[in-house]
Amino acid sequence: MVYRYRSQNTIMRRSAGADPRLRAAAIIVSIVAGLVIFRLSILMIFQHDFYTALAAGSHDVYSQLFPVRGEVFIQGSRAGEEYPLAINRDYFLLYADTRDIDDAAALEVTEKLAEIFSYNEEKKLEIFAKINKRDDPYEPIEQKVDKDVMEKIEELDLPGIYFLRKPYRYYPEGNLAANIIGFVGKTEDGQDIGSYGIEGYWEKELAGSGGFFSGAKSASGFWIPLAGRSFDPATNGADLHLTIDRTIQYYACERLRIGLEEYGASSASLVIMDPATGAIYAMCSLPDFDPNYYNKVSSIEVYNNNTVFVSYEPGSVFKPVVMAGALNENAVAPETIFYDKGFREGLCSKPIKNAAEKVYQDQTMAGVLENSINTGMVFVAEKLGKTKLREYVERFGFGLRTGIELNTEVGGTAESLSINKKEAIDCYAATASFGQGITATPLQLAAAYSAIANGGLLMKPYIVQEVKYDDGRIDRRRPVIVRQVLEKRAASLLSAMLVNVVDRGHAKRAGVPGYFVAAKTGTAQIPGPGGYISETNHTLVGFGPADAPKFVMVVKYEKPRRAYAESTAAPVFGDIAKFILQYYQVPPGR
Repeated sequence: MVYRYRSQNTIMRRSAGADPRLRAAAIIVSIVAGLVIFRLSILMIFQHDFYTALAAGSHDVYSQLFPVRGEVFIQGSRAGEEYPLAINRDYFLLYADTRDIDDAAALEVTEKLAEIFSYNEEKKLEIFAKINKRDDPYEPIEQKVDKDVMEKIEELDLPGIYFLRKPYRYYPEGNLAANIIGFVGKTEDGQDIGSYGIEGYWEKELAGSGGFFSGAKSASGFWIPLAGRSFDPATNGADLHLTIDRTIQYYACERLRIGLEEYGASSASLVIMDPATGAIYAMCSLPDFDPNYYNKVSSIEVYNNNTVFVSYEPGSVFKPVVMAGALNENAVAPETIFYDKGFREGLCSKPIKNAAEKVYQDQTMAGVLENSINTGMVFVAEKLGKTKLREYVERFGFGLRTGIELNTEVGGTAESLSINKKEAIDCYAATASFGQGITATPLQLAAAYSAIANGGLLMKPYIVQEVKYDDGRIDRRRPVIVRQVLEKRAASLLSAMLVNVVDRGHAKRAGVPGYFVAAKTGTAQIPGPGGYISETNHTLVGFGPADAPKFVMVVKYEKPRRAYAESTAAPVFGDIAKFILQYYQVPPGR
């Protein structure tokens, strides 16, 4: 017998020869183990929140994938106090799993639901058709069911009827600031979307961004843990904190509403603004609506915020803007004399006349504003010159949007001043001097008068004070100076002239005893086909106290059944101004 001795080296060489297969197997095992470890780390660490939610139930999954819409708040009367204007409130979505409803139960379920929701025969047939599908695990029946009704239905223990808790937009203040906030409606495919006002302009920030989940289920319906899922959680929407003062908003809008009914006007608008900062304290547009029931309005026109959406010929409230430019250029002074003969010929096809065809003879520039003399303003425009007139109209911001962060703002127009490039005053410039042929919004007028009130600075109006994002970031808005429009001297002179308009002119009813209030009325004919119609717009713009203004206010009524703004917009302004001065505890100055 022959024995063959294998040395250790020989054995080692043979082992080495088998290494590639062993190494390959080891590598494969290592890769698989690594993938498993990696996947488990993803599941247990990075996607822990989602799987915790998944284990807790469908509602928690919903909250992980669908963002919560941001809420909107307005200011209270005390520092730091806030009230919700738009919030999310849980209601219940009622749906049917038709697989659990047999032929015998379908009619009974339909009758019970019809009794609770007061369905008519047509609606009952529609619901019965839905319930009678037999193979649908999710058939929505009612979208917005409150808790009391949900509990009542649950007591009936109807087969195949289930509920899903779901947040809906809710407006706890009802009509208050409805034209500011807008509403959340539905797209054609049933998705929520903000419309008008804050809800529309800030839709992207309020809505947030939805999460994403993809994965695979087993035949029994369970998620397969290692089947390769991806999950990105939702980002909730930002909360908005507005500059609107709830107390002032309520009082001002209700006083405006009383006037709307008393004067028989077709609409009314109001803006109250801080002239030092541009912050909006109140903004009213009537008629209004309840955003909780936005679909129950007689006309969609009530959705529009007329303080920013409707531009109109402002009439005599525009006269101080032109006078401001002339004072700033030293073209006139408050004591400059003008002789009024009651008309001015040679500029338009018809003579330019004063209201009621009055004749005032010798008048100062202060008197021109006190008596609202049209021919006197043509004199001022001629002294200023057409180029400078157009320049000041633009510097005050007319013809451009203010940039306020609300949907559907328009800019008005001052294009008539650019039709004729010659320097000489023409008909367009002459009529613009007393507010005809150009258009403006109430917000533009508020911003322009703020520049007069604060010493010459045009401030950008703003209505959002803070934006609080889901990640903790806070964007605090600061006052923005657009440009310097006037020197302080000119602004002070004009303010004093406007105080005289309240003390001795057509704006007496806008005054508040014990305070210097500056204001100007405007009764403007409304342009129509072939010329101006007999109906008018009434406006009053003013501020107070004139020496240290706390507010600028615009009050406008469309087509009231009274002759002049001094009997409509002026008393409403006076009542609200008195309330604001008391609200801010401003001591009397005279």
